[in-house]
Amino acid sequence: MEKGLVHVYFGDGKGKTTAALGLGLRASGRGYRVLMVRFLKGRDSGEIRAAEKLPNFRILPGPERIPFFYRMNDEEQRSYRTLARAMFSEACDAVESGEADLLILDEILDAISSRILETEEVAEFLKHKPRELEVVLTGRNPPREISDLADYITEMRKIRHPYDSGITARPGIEK
Repeated sequence: MEKGLVHVYFGDGKGKTTAALGLGLRASGRGYRVLMVRFLKGRDSGEIRAAEKLPNFRILPGPERIPFFYRMNDEEQRSYRTLARAMFSEACDAVESGEADLLILDEILDAISSRILETEEVAEFLKHKPRELEVVLTGRNPPREISDLADYITEMRKIRHPYDSGITARPGIEK
């Protein structure tokens, strides 16, 4: 790519990760190297199982399972912050060494709003990313500093969701 752009998929609706993975699928199909980092999500997901089978699609390993951050005790939160910062740093290093054409930072906006990662460090990364790198950020509430750097901003808005009726995530549909 001549110039990589920045995408933000945000909101309280379903589909942010799915949209990011759709772009990853398209990029992989064209021979681009995709790197995905999943913040605040475990590895048990049908979409991740499928993405791992794609050529040129790498997902940084994270925890097998992860509770909601607000349900973690102080020690668990400190431990997860350390892990998340290491994952972000590893992604930055991989990008700097030319290992990816598309970087997907799934739920990074929630990692920022939960103070796991700092807005400034993510914004600085975006300002100084390699020119040809395409970047996707997903989550709920993008800070202005991130939105100001985005070329695409797409909001997924929830109208109705089964979770509100007590139906939990179902394998193959929501996870």
